[in-house]
Amino acid sequence: MAERTAGSGAGGPGSVDAAGEETSAGPDARRRIPRTDALLRDPRLRDAADRLGPERVKSAVRRAQQRAREGAVEPEQVADAAVALLPRTVSGLRPVINATGVLLHTNLGRAPLSDAARRAVQDAAGPTDVELDLTTGLRARRGRTALAALHARVPSAGAVHVVNNGAAALVLAATALAAGKEILVSRGEMVEIGDGFRLPDLLVSTGARLREVGTTNRTTADDYARAVGPETAFILKVHPSNFRITGFTRAAEVAELAPLGVPVIVDIGSGLLAPHPRLSEEPDARTQLEAGAALVTASGDKLLGGPQCGLLLGRDDLVRTLARHPLARALRVDKLTLAALEATLTGPPTPTARALDTDAGELSARAERLATTLRADGIDAQVAESQATVGGGGAPGVTVVSAALSLPEPYAAVLRGGDVPVAGRLEGGRCLLDLAAVPAEDDQRLAGAVRAATAQTAQTG
Repeated sequence: MAERTAGSGAGGPGSVDAAGEETSAGPDARRRIPRTDALLRDPRLRDAADRLGPERVKSAVRRAQQRAREGAVEPEQVADAAVALLPRTVSGLRPVINATGVLLHTNLGRAPLSDAARRAVQDAAGPTDVELDLTTGLRARRGRTALAALHARVPSAGAVHVVNNGAAALVLAATALAAGKEILVSRGEMVEIGDGFRLPDLLVSTGARLREVGTTNRTTADDYARAVGPETAFILKVHPSNFRITGFTRAAEVAELAPLGVPVIVDIGSGLLAPHPRLSEEPDARTQLEAGAALVTASGDKLLGGPQCGLLLGRDDLVRTLARHPLARALRVDKLTLAALEATLTGPPTPTARALDTDAGELSARAERLATTLRADGIDAQVAESQATVGGGGAPGVTVVSAALSLPEPYAAVLRGGDVPVAGRLEGGRCLLDLAAVPAEDDQRLAGAVRAATAQTAQTG
C-alpha cells in the first residue's frame, strides 16, 4: 500500500478540501461544516440579507466556513462567526463618538444632525413633493418650505438660495456676477479653506480676475475706494475663519464699504445666522446684511448645525440672478439636504447649539460620574479640566471650558478601533475624552467602549 503524504487526501493538517483550499481541520470536522444554503436559512443571516444585501451575507458565510476549515472556528459556530463578520450597515461610514474636544470636527463630518433632522431625512428618503404642488398637481418651486424657513430666520435678507456647500455658494456668486470682471479682496483675506483649496484659485477658476487691496495686516476703506472702477463686479469680504491676525491690524467694516457703489459680498463661512453671546467676534448673517452687505454666503454644516450646504442670503435681484444661472442647476441640493436643513431651522436646538450652551459644571459632573464608575471596574480613569474649540472653520481662537475623562495613552488607538469607535486626543501623555461634543445620552456608550478597550488591552498586553 502506498504511503499517504500530507495534502494527498482527506485528513490531517495541510489537507485540501473539495474546493482545492488548504485546511487544517480534520475530516470529521470538515464534514460537519454547514452547507451555504443551510447557513443562509439562519434567521439572523436571512434578516441580514434583507438589510445588507445577499452578496455581502454570502461573503461573510464563505469567510466563516473557511475559518472552520482552518480550524479557527468549530463547525457548530460557523453561523455565529458569519453573523459576527457582518458590518453594522451597508455603508462603509462608521458612527463615531466625538470626544476630541472639537465641536465641529471636519474629519468627523462637522455638525451632527439633530434628531429632528435625522427623522426628516428618513421621511424624505421616499417619494416627496419636493417639486410638486399637491393641491394643483403642478410643478412647484423646489425646496420652497426649506427656503421659507431659512428666510424666516434671516428676515433682513431680500431672498435666499441654497447650494451644495459653502465654496459652491462663493463660486456661483463669482461666476454669475464677476466672470470677466474684477473682484476686490484684501490681501489679508486671501485664505486657504482646507485640504489645499485656496480661495484665489477657486475664484479665478470662475473666469473672474482678483485685484488685491491693502496689506496682509491692514486694509482700509480707502484702499477699496481707490481700487473701485468700471471693471469692478463686487467687493469680497472673507472671514479668516481658521486663523487670527493680531497686533497692528485694521480691516474695513461692511458699513464703510457699502457706500462705494458696488455690491459687497461677505463670506462669513461658519453659518452663524444671528449673534451668539459666546461668539462675540464671529460674524453673523443678520448683522452683515443690516450693515449693508448685498449678499452673504455661509456653510450649513458648521455653527448652524445642519447638513452640508451653502447658504446665499441677500438682495432679491442678486439672489434671483444666481438662482437662475445655469451653474445653479449643477450645484443644487437634493431632497435629503432640504429636509435636514428645514428641520434644523425650525426644530429644537441642534447638538452644536446645545454643546455651545452647556455649562462647564455639568460637564465636570458627567466626567466625575464616568470616572467613578470606571474606577470601580479597576480602570485608571481620572477627571481632567479641558478646553474645547469650535473647529470646522469657525470662531478661531475661541475656547469653551470643558471637562474630560483621562485614561492611559494606549487607550487612544484601541478606542478608535473598537466596535463603538471613539475619537479622543492625546495630551500630557494621557488619552483625553473631552465631553463637550458628547451628548449626555451617549455617556453609557462611552463607558462601554472604554470597558471593551480595557478588555482588549488586557488580552493583547
